[in-house]
Amino acid sequence: MNRVTAKICGLSTADTLGAAVKHGASHVGFVFFPASPRHVTFGQAASLTALVPAHIARVGVFVDPEDGLIDEAILIGGVDTIQLHGKEAPERLAAIRARHPQIKLWKAIAVRGRADLDTARGYRTVADMILYDAKTPEGTLPGGMGLRFDWALLDGYQHPQRWALSGGVDLGNVERAAGMTGARLIDISSGVETAPGIKDVDKIAAFLQRVAAL
Repeated sequence: MNRVTAKICGLSTADTLGAAVKHGASHVGFVFFPASPRHVTFGQAASLTALVPAHIARVGVFVDPEDGLIDEAILIGGVDTIQLHGKEAPERLAAIRARHPQIKLWKAIAVRGRADLDTARGYRTVADMILYDAKTPEGTLPGGMGLRFDWALLDGYQHPQRWALSGGVDLGNVERAAGMTGARLIDISSGVETAPGIKDVDKIAAFLQRVAAL
């Protein structure tokens, strides 16, 4: 079985990005969504992605973005993977892929029950990765709130494509999360913060060291 890897999402400073790189993150994430406390500008993203080694994927996180926003994040911000966290339909992903065929596409699926998992099947031909995340209350942010769904829903589930686990994972439960679900990629944001949007270098280091030992 492949080893477990991790994406540190919502990075906005050079020191926290450096901790993610130093301690073995496979992916680093940058949020382009003004409503989020983790939002970065194209200029901020450009200065950060320039520090990322080629073997680490640079993921831009969006919520129902227009084409121009994605274009600028790629051209200026330096991202090589697009993560869609809104209500984007499969047809929208197909249109983005046609516009940017070189870019990897991830689709976040908000999960509360088993039926939510099955919606991932509609993205099988257009998404490179499915990210299962906890469904948040209406009127709140679509992710990054430290909520988690019942991981037992993924036990034995037949996934339609590559997938990753997000939502409420932290240092104390990542071993259980990976063991229960079989996830080989864990996406974490609030679990390595001291406050919303404030990443902690020591928490990032400890989390990635724990993941490396799984």
